[in-house]
Amino acid sequence: MPRQPRLDAPGLLQHVMARGIERREIFKDDKDRNSFLQRFAIILDETQTQCYAWSLIPNHFHLLIRTGATPLSKIMRRLMTGHAVTFNRRHKRSGHLFQNRYKSVVCEEDSYLLELIRYIHLNPLRAKLVQDLKELDKYPWTGHSTILGRCKNPLIPDLPNQGKRKSAIPNPKSEMNLADRTIQDVLLYFDEAKKVARWRYRDFVKKGISQGTREDLQGGGLVRSAGGERAGLLGRKAEEREKGDARILGSGNFVSTILSDSAGTALRARRRISLDLLSKKVASHFEVEEADLKSSNKKKSVVDAKAIFGYLAMKKMGYSGREVGTFLNMRSYSAIRRAQEGKKVIDNRGFMWDISRIVE
Repeated sequence: MPRQPRLDAPGLLQHVMARGIERREIFKDDKDRNSFLQRFAIILDETQTQCYAWSLIPNHFHLLIRTGATPLSKIMRRLMTGHAVTFNRRHKRSGHLFQNRYKSVVCEEDSYLLELIRYIHLNPLRAKLVQDLKELDKYPWTGHSTILGRCKNPLIPDLPNQGKRKSAIPNPKSEMNLADRTIQDVLLYFDEAKKVARWRYRDFVKKGISQGTREDLQGGGLVRSAGGERAGLLGRKAEEREKGDARILGSGNFVSTILSDSAGTALRARRRISLDLLSKKVASHFEVEEADLKSSNKKKSVVDAKAIFGYLAMKKMGYSGREVGTFLNMRSYSAIRRAQEGKKVIDNRGFMWDISRIVE
């Protein structure tokens, strides 16, 4: 069966995995691991890509990332090719380093973000690279120790003249770098106070140790609907099964939405209108001022209008998070989160925008 095309769009949460060819080592020592992380840190910073969790195992790696304007394929090509060239030169070998292409699974954020962070960060313990949680807390080759503040964040790029270097995307509201902002985003799921959040996060990870290998985190909607067991699908009628796809981890509704959005890429491109015109149409629909869309106004109608604007611009018309963020005077990752909130606004209001009417 031919391989299915990858699913990718700005703002999607993706679990990415890659293995060494014939399951051979892709990291032989700490120098290999440091080289990989330094390269990854630069790529994340330059493309404004968020990495919520990561884990380096001798013969494979796991990443949980949300892309911005740069497609995942370009990020992974640059990361894996660069690492392979450096690894081969250093260890005096030639040929392919990685087994086929990387695997990526689009994930439903509300249901799986924290579960995947825990699952990925527990990999060294499951692989017996560390003996217990206490040792994992200070293990430098997974993001767990960084979230706890036990290790320096290796995803902050160490660049010459970094103090003079302009950020890829201006951030007037905060001088915090993207890597630390991402950790802050994770901790805020547990508490606003950093000390309390770290304690609760660690307790959350601890509770996941007994769960072992999570089959329900490794399949698409069909497998998930069977509680993570493929055998559970046997004997079920078609109408009793959720929509499934091996490239997507989420509920049947989420799978259907992602597939629908993917199928409509060309249509969205043809129906793309200017952001100025879109803002006029959205402001008119919500009866707010256009200027409010670019302000910090917290009025509910304005917040909803911004969310719908982001959803239509990015999810329906193919604009990047960077483009929308610049237009709305906000950071690109904030614009991406607005777009995700837009779908909830649509669901809560019980209506769906007719894109054909918007572009008229």
